[in-house]
Amino acid sequence: MMKPHSNKAEKFDYVMDFIKEMAGQEYVGFSNATFQSEKETGDRNFAIGYYMKEKKCFPRGADMIDALDFYFQLCSIEVTCESGSIMAATLANGGICPITGCRVLSAEAVRNTLSLMHSCGMYDFSGEMAFHVGLPAKSGVSGAILLVIPNVMGVMCWSPPLDRVGNSVRGIHFCQELVSLFNFHNYDNLRHFVKKQDPRRLNGDDRNKSVFNLMFAAHSGDVSALRRFALSSMDMDLKDYDCRTALHVAAAEGHIDVVKFLTETCKVNPFVEDRWGNLPVNDAMQFGHEEVVKVLKEYQQGCSQQETQHGDGAHSPKLDTIDGMV
Repeated sequence: MMKPHSNKAEKFDYVMDFIKEMAGQEYVGFSNATFQSEKETGDRNFAIGYYMKEKKCFPRGADMIDALDFYFQLCSIEVTCESGSIMAATLANGGICPITGCRVLSAEAVRNTLSLMHSCGMYDFSGEMAFHVGLPAKSGVSGAILLVIPNVMGVMCWSPPLDRVGNSVRGIHFCQELVSLFNFHNYDNLRHFVKKQDPRRLNGDDRNKSVFNLMFAAHSGDVSALRRFALSSMDMDLKDYDCRTALHVAAAEGHIDVVKFLTETCKVNPFVEDRWGNLPVNDAMQFGHEEVVKVLKEYQQGCSQQETQHGDGAHSPKLDTIDGMV
């Protein structure tokens, strides 16, 4: 049913490209040895396939052997802990890859996928996993466990020793220890369960860390880090002790890509004055970054026109939602 009018090679390339998008273009490979092993030991899958064929479960024109061959190929796709964690984070982020900012899955597809992972992603251990951990997860016989904490993060852990049902022993132990320390279980009370920590709650130091990370990313020209901050709903107009914003820093350093991201995508305020009364465009002019000056002046003009159209009560558009940013 996937790309029904394409050949096997086109189908496989389609799935590989899709998984690479989920993994933020990090490593995704293919193990031919695993593929051959799956074909040679897949007697139960062949039996199920013939039973489905006898019950006319396949669409008209579909070839059962080709479908099984394609299935065995998909079972042989390789990822690393790093690329797998980004795939998990894409599911945790509502289908938007946190590395690239691209929407890979619809919100409905993510909801359905996480529901399946929660109910049957851990083989015969799925019920106990739902009870003790309370998070959607998917295990593999390689010893990997992909864990999704919705709206927070994705985790991929790998430890080959398996239990009797094919799950990683240490991986399950890690998941249990994680929810024993943090308020991540689906039914943990976020307000009154004082025995556990909730990293989603902000304290006074968190704002200072956010300002430092934001300014450092702008100083070093790290657009990927800024995109992650924006996707995590960080206020991109945060100011340091000199009332300087990330746009001030990027303009002074001449990082045109950062300036374009902050203005075109994040819609930050270009009229914020630092403690000396300077705007970001003044910093760009002072250090001779003509291209940055041009971008900022055009952005200031556009913001001024919007304020004129909407009256004195209008404000610069903010990055209120992830969908808005994408």
